[in-house]
Amino acid sequence: MEIKKEDIARESILKPGVEISGETIKGYEFNQGLDYKKIIQSFSTSGFQASNLSKAIKIIREMQENKAKIYFGYTSSMISSGIREIIRWIVEHKKVDICVTTGGGVEEDIIKCLGNFILGEFKVDDVELRDKAINRIGNIFVPNSRYVAFENFVIPILEELYQIQKSRNKPLLTYEIVWKLGERINNPESICYWAWKNKIRIHCPTIMDGSLGDMIYFFKSKREDFSIDVSEDTKELNNSTIGLEKSGVIILGTGVVKHSILNANLYRNGADYAVYINNSSEFDGSDAGAFPEEAVSWGKLTQGSKRVKVFGDVTILLPLLVAEAFY
Repeated sequence: MEIKKEDIARESILKPGVEISGETIKGYEFNQGLDYKKIIQSFSTSGFQASNLSKAIKIIREMQENKAKIYFGYTSSMISSGIREIIRWIVEHKKVDICVTTGGGVEEDIIKCLGNFILGEFKVDDVELRDKAINRIGNIFVPNSRYVAFENFVIPILEELYQIQKSRNKPLLTYEIVWKLGERINNPESICYWAWKNKIRIHCPTIMDGSLGDMIYFFKSKREDFSIDVSEDTKELNNSTIGLEKSGVIILGTGVVKHSILNANLYRNGADYAVYINNSSEFDGSDAGAFPEEAVSWGKLTQGSKRVKVFGDVTILLPLLVAEAFY
């Protein structure tokens, strides 16, 4: 008996599947009125990155409930943007225990106390901006005069730090420099100020990268024995994880910030909780794009860790995350 092609096609397309249990995919119902909190709550059953964000909120809540020591990493672009004010609130209210950032993550916080950054455009004549001495960070414009003001502010502080170094006959650590900058800027809008005030360490393994590094270079050209001990700084970061009952990591962006925090947790055989927010992919084998599961293989996250990676723009996601997980 000849089997009809229609029957073959139908069997291929309409093969009965196995019933599965779980959350029903369902989004927010606007017919019930406008309730922003319920909109965010609806993310848990929306699927895609909305549900990953919902998972991240739950993980951060659990970090706090179980009194995990929270390691918080952020790249300099976070400080370039309005996310700086949210990170400042996090540090001001002691929502995290130890921070790691880049040189730009330190300097731009201080620079914003000396002059505003301005909203611009992604598509612009960069040759013209160069002629006008305006620096562009995405669609954020930073007049070069801000860096001139930063140099005038920083150089006397480096001299003060140099005298401290000489008096104790011991190199400086990066978080000590951050604290001194925060103390001297004396501005409650500054992350560094609250880090100093609350004695929350902000480690900066790439302190020589950026304008702050330029200022240190110029200063060291005059004071050849000026010294920053990044190895001792890293030792303190690594040692801080050993013996912890619970450890959690929240990492905005990638690069050295991500690796420094995860590598520090390797020394306690992994963090118990992890939330990544970045847009990097894993296809090229970079640590930047690596998912939390890869960190398990290294012992940077425990095998039973609660973990999630959220793909997306931190400027959109972090305000929602903080509102639901920390506030």
